[in-house]
Amino acid sequence: MTQSNLPRMHNVGIVVESLDNAISFFEDIGLRLEGRATIDEEWTGRVTGLGQQQVEIAMMATPDGHNRLELSKFLKPETISDHRKAPVNSLGYLRVMFTVENLDELVVKLTQKGAELVGDMVNYENIYRLCYIRGVEGLLVGLAEELG
Repeated sequence: MTQSNLPRMHNVGIVVESLDNAISFFEDIGLRLEGRATIDEEWTGRVTGLGQQQVEIAMMATPDGHNRLELSKFLKPETISDHRKAPVNSLGYLRVMFTVENLDELVVKLTQKGAELVGDMVNYENIYRLCYIRGVEGLLVGLAEELG
């Protein structure tokens, strides 16, 4: 078996209730809206295994253009599970982490808009200051500021 040649990761998907609120939240962190569309073509249900579906998506990109979040609001079928309030040690994909500048300033800005600091801001071996926040819709996001 040959090793896969993985040039890059394309995106991480997050299902949300309010696309507008999620877009605004991730713009506050520093991502930019790359595009927005409603998709209800036959192939989408085949690739997801959901059958007939209709989903509104927004693609958010990091400033360097190398990483993306695909925010999805399912119109059809309805969402059937909600694990947004699960603690960080739950099974499955639970958080995404961003390297940011001015961590203190960003956390103040986000908490003023309703985000909550999960634990403490910590210093990791004088390399990063880290924290987790629960943002819009309870989404767990890690923030890391490089030190030095």
